[in-house]
Amino acid sequence: MRGQRSATLDDVARAAGVSRATASRVVTGQGPASARARDRVATAVAELGYVPDAAARALASRSGTRLAIAVIGRTAAVLGDPYVGRVLTTAAHIAAEREVGVSLHWVPLNAPVTLAGLAGSRGLGGLVVVNPTRPALETVPRALRGRVAAIGVGTRDVPSFDVDNRTGTDGVVRHLVSTGRRRIAMVTGPSWLPCGDRAVEAYRRVMQDCGSETRVVAGDFTAARGVTAAAEIMSRWPDTDAVFALSDLTALGVLDGLHALGVQVPADVAVAGFDDIAFACLSRPALTTSTHPVEEIAAAAARAVLDHDGRDPVTFFPSRLVVRESA
Repeated sequence: MRGQRSATLDDVARAAGVSRATASRVVTGQGPASARARDRVATAVAELGYVPDAAARALASRSGTRLAIAVIGRTAAVLGDPYVGRVLTTAAHIAAEREVGVSLHWVPLNAPVTLAGLAGSRGLGGLVVVNPTRPALETVPRALRGRVAAIGVGTRDVPSFDVDNRTGTDGVVRHLVSTGRRRIAMVTGPSWLPCGDRAVEAYRRVMQDCGSETRVVAGDFTAARGVTAAAEIMSRWPDTDAVFALSDLTALGVLDGLHALGVQVPADVAVAGFDDIAFACLSRPALTTSTHPVEEIAAAAARAVLDHDGRDPVTFFPSRLVVRESA
């Protein structure tokens, strides 16, 4: 934009070649819009540096009475994930200490520009993005810099806080190898979630180091997928002797799926997960896993946002191997 005038929603609509109503629906995440329209509006928002007027006023004064937790996912069901609940509860405690409220928002995976719309929310003090993707983070307005953090991958302008799942995965898989397992399969997280790539790379490296083939199937962090993944793995690779799932819920589903197939754990197939959720030690057999300090991560992200605390671009939290009966 020429001069000092800020871009308006009309400017965004014009640049995107859509109606003002369509641009508004995309930016706010309210109402229908085609995938093509969403892409065009997202590009226009990024190129013009568009920020809703309400956001510009609030961010300019660096004030606000609310911390927004934005969770990216395919459907709004992601808000019911126990992991999201742990992040929200922790953030609420941190916010309460500063007399700030907390709000929870779903950001559709196919409408990342919704994050820009959140910046226009009344009373916004800061933003924590859960399950971040780079396309979504690229839509975060420049005016929000210093008051936004990601739990997962970040960008040059958005600091990230996450578990070191690369080292954690390395520890779990090497433990499986140390117990004599060589035909190890992995159930990943969602393919669109880039923070899982580090874990997959670690698994592949260990398999290469011990001269074994990789056996990777897609997961989604749910127990239901663990059940079907167990059947898929045993059908494709009947000689599999261990399964590592990048989620305890998925690993518990794998245990159930293997039991239904008559496979003994750990005698026939060892099973390990990642997270060390409360139920991990209650399964039969109890689940071997690696820790995920969700509360520590969420607290650090919330403090960085609310206290305008300058941090390194990436902060990793260690993950510790917990050996139990399943592997």
